[in-house]
Amino acid sequence: MDYFDILISILGSAIRLSIPLLFTALAGLFSERAGIFDIGLEGKMLVSAFAAACVAHLTANPWLGLLAGIGVSIVFSFIHGFASISNRGNQIVSGVALNFVAAGLTVVLGQAWYGQGGRTPQVPAEGRFAPIILPGADAIREVPFIGPLYANVISGNNILTYIAFLMVPISWWVLYRTRFGLRLRAVGENPGAVDTAGISVAWLRYRALIVTGFLAGFAGTYLAIAQSAAFISNMSAGKGYIALAALIFAKWKPVPVMFACLLFGFLDAFANFMQGKSVPLIGEVPVQIFQALPYILTCVLLAGFIGVARPPKAGGVPYTKER
Repeated sequence: MDYFDILISILGSAIRLSIPLLFTALAGLFSERAGIFDIGLEGKMLVSAFAAACVAHLTANPWLGLLAGIGVSIVFSFIHGFASISNRGNQIVSGVALNFVAAGLTVVLGQAWYGQGGRTPQVPAEGRFAPIILPGADAIREVPFIGPLYANVISGNNILTYIAFLMVPISWWVLYRTRFGLRLRAVGENPGAVDTAGISVAWLRYRALIVTGFLAGFAGTYLAIAQSAAFISNMSAGKGYIALAALIFAKWKPVPVMFACLLFGFLDAFANFMQGKSVPLIGEVPVQIFQALPYILTCVLLAGFIGVARPPKAGGVPYTKER
């Protein structure tokens, strides 16, 4: 295998590994633009993955699994909204609590229902999202450079992969070209001005959280029945936090969010490729070092070493209506 083939293999893996991050980061984009910090993205991914795997196993229908994942994720969004919007609770504490609930609830229910240590049974092939071969992929596969890139990186992914990348321009259009997006960004910067204009701050933030739950449901579903074929205990493995780091790195903008998630996906794919490989002049490097790369970069980004990221001014601050 030459270097170009290796690069194509890593790029294809990077695309697949970046999808749950992309869905989750876009989910956080809507809530944080509305002034609601959502640390609970990790928990939403986890419960949606569990719900999607259970329903897909039961019905052998991936679309019903997706609906279940989205539904459960939106329920968690409403719980977060009830705590942090209606009751003006601490948004960070609420999000962390939801993560704990999700981590424990999925294991307890999985063990009670299936008796497999928190896992779900294997989802049948017809219950998973299968790869899609795009038109002309086989015909141009032998064309230098372009053929392998199109056939092995762009083609051959499942429908959720293409939906994830489609959501990037859709998110940009919603945020910057619609009345809803304008109000959403305004309520994250100055909720008092939005309230003065006669617009309900609480309802607008709840709508943002509904969008957040919707997109996080896609992320969890992808983990369970597109990338994998079952739910595994704690299968999100910190991806919700990595997505938040990508969101901060991208300064809460949709297109940079996509590239930040691709960067994390590439690091993850590179770590997988380097397992058991030798590095010139060094020899074989422990695989744990490569596996830690995405998490190290997450810590670096969250510590603020790569530029200053300024969140929405009203982010994390409960709004109290003036009388």
